[in-house]
Amino acid sequence: MSHLPRALWDLPLCNLAIPGSHNTVTYCLDKNDRSPVDLTQPDVLQKLDKYMKPLIRPFVYKWAITQESTVKEQLDCGVRYCDLRIAHRPNDNTSDLYFYHGVYTTVTVEAVLKEIREWLDSHPREVVILSFSHFQGLGPELHNHLVETIKNVFATKLCPKTETVTLRNLWHLGYQVIVSYEHNIKNCHNELWSHIPYWWANKCKAEALIEEFERRRRQSSRPGGFFVTGINLTEDLKYICSHPTESLKDLVMSTYPVLLEWVEGLYPGSNPGSVNIIAGDFVTESQLVPTVIALNENLLNWT
Repeated sequence: MSHLPRALWDLPLCNLAIPGSHNTVTYCLDKNDRSPVDLTQPDVLQKLDKYMKPLIRPFVYKWAITQESTVKEQLDCGVRYCDLRIAHRPNDNTSDLYFYHGVYTTVTVEAVLKEIREWLDSHPREVVILSFSHFQGLGPELHNHLVETIKNVFATKLCPKTETVTLRNLWHLGYQVIVSYEHNIKNCHNELWSHIPYWWANKCKAEALIEEFERRRRQSSRPGGFFVTGINLTEDLKYICSHPTESLKDLVMSTYPVLLEWVEGLYPGSNPGSVNIIAGDFVTESQLVPTVIALNENLLNWT
């Protein structure tokens, strides 16, 4: 963001093209067989995992990992939106919180947030958007615990939801973190923004994903404020069973050329059909980030 042209510094961030990562923290999924699959998984998978773990677990890992790079490496690459899905492990007597996708992570939420803060300390003119959602196993006490952790870690870097969100204003005030929170507790805290809508096509083929998003762009205006276009593909059980030697990464990397060619034709801004945040899988291994950033050049003709 610090390298964007001066002409874009006074535009709302929701009108810029911002690169993001889907399921940001899956690079450290717990491969200890004693770790359960997460409770959102279908009952049949939970039962198979319980009784046929040596056979089932390799498939779970191959299709659950969406990023292989750490959050710092993703930020270094240019990611500025992080999709953070939070869980409390079942039968855990501590207040420790983790991320999850298929199984739980080995690193805690607090550890990752501190890593992000340290990165921001070294990059004072960068701004990140952190989306906390898909809460699993969190009651009121754990939500309060998480919110206090967010406040303690980022402190004065947190941007209040009442603030004008342009780069120039954020730099002037020293704000570097925008937190969206998918829970009503956000109404009690000025530092928590409303949940950012995430457009998800639920398709396992690039052509079908593009067709779905084009339909949405024709039929409805973009949401007001921040929103995400998730170009992450979604495999189903039929696809996994018919591709037993493949992984999610194989699927994603084989389709990126088609997806990125489509992304190159998109444009940011406030007009109907425009985009804002574009998130994907395995972002550091693809050209997603530079492709999304380059879309901001379209705005220079209008400012």
